[in-house]
Amino acid sequence: MIRSILYATDLGLYAPYVLQHALSLARAYNAQLYVVHAVEPLGLFAESVLQTYLDDDTLTELRAKGLGTVMSSIEQRVLEGFRDEMGEAVQDLDMIRAVRVVQGDPPLVILEEAQKLSVDLLVVGSHSHGTPLETPLGRTAARLVQLSEVPVYLVPMLQHRGHNEF
Repeated sequence: MIRSILYATDLGLYAPYVLQHALSLARAYNAQLYVVHAVEPLGLFAESVLQTYLDDDTLTELRAKGLGTVMSSIEQRVLEGFRDEMGEAVQDLDMIRAVRVVQGDPPLVILEEAQKLSVDLLVVGSHSHGTPLETPLGRTAARLVQLSEVPVYLVPMLQHRGHNEF
C-alpha cells in the first residue's frame, strides 16, 4: 500500500514533467506527497575563497545562519515555481505536505529523507538536464535504484531520444 511518496527534484528543465507523475500517483493512491531538493555542498574552491575573505567568526555565523536562510528561501521559491507551472491545476499542490531543501550528496540526502519520512515510494527523473543524452541513467537515479529500501518510480527523459533508438 502506498500511503506516502517522496518526489526528489533537481529543479531542472524536466522537473514539472516528473512532478506531474508524482502528483498523479499521490492522487491515485490518496497518498501524502513530500518534495526534497538536495543542494550539493560548496566545493573546495568556494570554501577556500570564503576562508580567504572572511574571519572565523563571520564564517561560522554564515554557515549557521546564512545557510539556513538560503535553504528556506529555496524552499519558498520551489513552492512558488510549482504554483507558476501548475497554472489552473494549482489545487493539486495541496497534496504536497512539505518541501525540504537539504545540503548534501543528492542520493544520500534523498535516502535519508525517505527513511525519516517512512515513505512508501520514491519518484525521480531518470537523469538531470545536465547529463549527456547518451547516458541513460544519471548518477543520482542509479544510486537510488541500487540503494533504496522502497520502490523507485523512475520517470524516463525520453524527449531527447529518437524513436528508433533502443
